Amino acid sequence: MTKPLQCLGVVLAGGRSSRMGQDKALLPHNQANMLAFSQNLLAQTKVDQVVVSGKTHGIADTFDQLGPMGGIYTIIQQYQPKALLILPVDLPLMNVESLTQLKLAGELSQQPSYFNNHYLPLYLPVNAFVKQFFERTFTKIQSAEQTKGPSIRTLLQQLPSKALTPKNNQCLFNTNTPEQWQQAQQQFSNHRSTHV
Repeated sequence: MTKPLQCLGVVLAGGRSSRMGQDKALLPHNQANMLAFSQNLLAQTKVDQVVVSGKTHGIADTFDQLGPMGGIYTIIQQYQPKALLILPVDLPLMNVESLTQLKLAGELSQQPSYFNNHYLPLYLPVNAFVKQFFERTFTKIQSAEQTKGPSIRTLLQQLPSKALTPKNNQCLFNTNTPEQWQQAQQQFSNHRSTHV
């Protein structure tokens, strides 16, 4: 019998990138792209395995067009992990230290852990309540009582959870538009020039 995964790293890369105008996962980042950068960050936090949520680059959602929670539900169903460390593909300034901080806080408290005012990235223990929440919600979607996927916020409002302060708020800078991506690139070049 295979040993259950203690912590599965998940890159959320299933969005349509409509505001960016091109696939965010393929944007160039340090001789690679955002998808490879995100996978590498998760791997360095010592998760058991890293998977990609999203039809184009990884695992297609069981229920299409339902946002991040549709992807998370599919991954839980497929892998049955004890916990998830979830990272969206559009955080180019994220670092291993901040993700490790989340993972440790979540493991110690056995509670969902995220940064103040940012529900992603997220450490999510897959306990009985979380499983029940997903089953109940997605059963309603299947029976067409509901057409919209739940938000991560809705889930976290029903659970005791930990909101942490990151050591560096910049790591949470989110890039959804070409303008935001340009700002992030400016940060890369500033960082490189101060480390030369």
